[in-house]
Amino acid sequence: MPENTHSSPDGDTTPDRFESLEGAARDRVDDFLRDRVAFTAREWAIARLCADFRTKTGVEMTTVGEELPDLVPFVHEPYSRQAVYQARRSFEEKVRTAGATFCYGAFADFFTADELDDVLYEATEVARFLIEVEGLRRSHADESRSEAQVRSAMESVHRASRDLRYDRCPNCGHELDEDAIESD
Repeated sequence: MPENTHSSPDGDTTPDRFESLEGAARDRVDDFLRDRVAFTAREWAIARLCADFRTKTGVEMTTVGEELPDLVPFVHEPYSRQAVYQARRSFEEKVRTAGATFCYGAFADFFTADELDDVLYEATEVARFLIEVEGLRRSHADESRSEAQVRSAMESVHRASRDLRYDRCPNCGHELDEDAIESD
């Protein structure tokens, strides 16, 4: 096995994660994350490793828990299967909650298009940084595909928001028909 990798349950090797955080205290990582995202260092590390150790039949949580001290510099003891499940579940719930919060802000017209663009830009930069800290490398094609998915989702949010809010043009007051809505 190459240096700086571990085997997943299905025999694939995964690179060690979080090497750039070697020597970092969990409190410092949590403080950094608290200012930028809704999850903790523990939840982040476990969610990342659960994705790395995912097999055709699911996630091998026992393996993730046993390997945690070897894979994550700021974790010093193994976690039980239940602790791994709980942290991964908490991460997933926080991502869903953050997504709902963002969509509500967009749907409810709390942000202008420029402000939403700023929010997405900042979120993208934080995500890229965290991915780099994890030790992942994404190809330009993968990054472009992800950006296209976000763009498509945001266009859908915009259309749904507009459809909810307007049956008349907000600028001139005339009734909007389906063609006018599509060209907006």
